Amino acid sequence: MPAADAGPEARRTLSVLVEDVPGVLAKVSGLFARRAFNIHSLAVGPSEVQGLSRITVVVDADPHLLEQITKQLNKLINVIKIIELEPAASVQREHLLIKVRADAAARLQVTQAVELFRAKIVDVSTDSLTVEATGAADKLDALLSVLEPFGVREIVRSGTLAISRGAKSMTDKAFK
Repeated sequence: MPAADAGPEARRTLSVLVEDVPGVLAKVSGLFARRAFNIHSLAVGPSEVQGLSRITVVVDADPHLLEQITKQLNKLINVIKIIELEPAASVQREHLLIKVRADAAARLQVTQAVELFRAKIVDVSTDSLTVEATGAADKLDALLSVLEPFGVREIVRSGTLAISRGAKSMTDKAFK
């Protein structure tokens, strides 16, 4: 399951395919809570198959405890499939909206920083800009550190979304 070089308390990304029914997210997240796992990020949305949703959970865990939680998740009636998405074998991104103070004097500098990170300005007011960025967590952290001196008014961050590389799909019967 986890990579041998991932270390005892490495960040793990699980993709959990579940039936799209009320209460399934509470059951899945409750299982993590009962095992005293701190969920680093959680993202949920519909999958490519009607009636199924995908939950992406990122936790810091050692391989043994992650194996235990995976076994317990598999026992839940609404869980269809669980896979660990290794960083090298998957695409992992976050989405960020950040409202930054930007008066007339600072606007050009903020705009240049946004362009440098290939982000977009999605809203403009007289004293602020709202920036949208998508990318790896470290890229978004770097963007935040560049924008911090201007004054951050508000941040909304999605958490990790992840998908395996290549043609296989989690809903393929052959994908393990």
